[in-house]
Amino acid sequence: MTDETQNTSEHAPAAETAEEALYSAETLEAARVLFARPATFMMGAAKIEQLPAADLPEVTFAGRSNVGKSSLINALVGQNHLARASNEPGRTREVNFFVLDEKLRLVDLPGYGWAKASKAEVKKFQNLGRDYLRGRPNLKRAYLLIDARHGLKAVDNEPMDALDVAAVSYQIVLTKADKIKPHELKAVIEKTQAQIKKRPAAHPVVLATSSEKGHGIPELRAEIMTTCAVAP
Repeated sequence: MTDETQNTSEHAPAAETAEEALYSAETLEAARVLFARPATFMMGAAKIEQLPAADLPEVTFAGRSNVGKSSLINALVGQNHLARASNEPGRTREVNFFVLDEKLRLVDLPGYGWAKASKAEVKKFQNLGRDYLRGRPNLKRAYLLIDARHGLKAVDNEPMDALDVAAVSYQIVLTKADKIKPHELKAVIEKTQAQIKKRPAAHPVVLATSSEKGHGIPELRAEIMTTCAVAP
């Protein structure tokens, strides 16, 4: 997955202090230990009938193609190649399941906004994602990934509408937060919070992350751990 040229100065997300305040040191450490446990690719489901049994808590990651979903999953578990990062929609045409320590699953939904795929292909694998969201009783939260450099776009309204209708709790996670200056990131966070304020299923806290620099990763791990009510 390629990124635009990175700003040469070191940028730490402006929201880092606020995010850290949400979690105790003990919680952050417990989450670190949990995500250091074995994480493996379980399966990719191309049809709703192929989904595994709903016997573990799950969180899912959604977002535009090339927003950094694979990189974020890899950063969370401390592996470089667990989730495939690619400029072409390969395994991301399926709903991909990764198992962490046999305690919870990280689920990678097909990306949206992919212009090179045919309309029929796009509809097929996006409908699969919608079916998953509507019919997964063990789904604890969806994380909607948004490129911090661009913020919410019109194309992001459709998945947010789908999540609201399905009454699935979702949280905005800004990716590539190291690519912009702290004051720019702060403005994006504030604008995003305002945009989702009236959405019924949206979690009010917007997290800023950088898979490359590790910013916000400990806090997202803690968020997932507490949301799924699991412990290391």
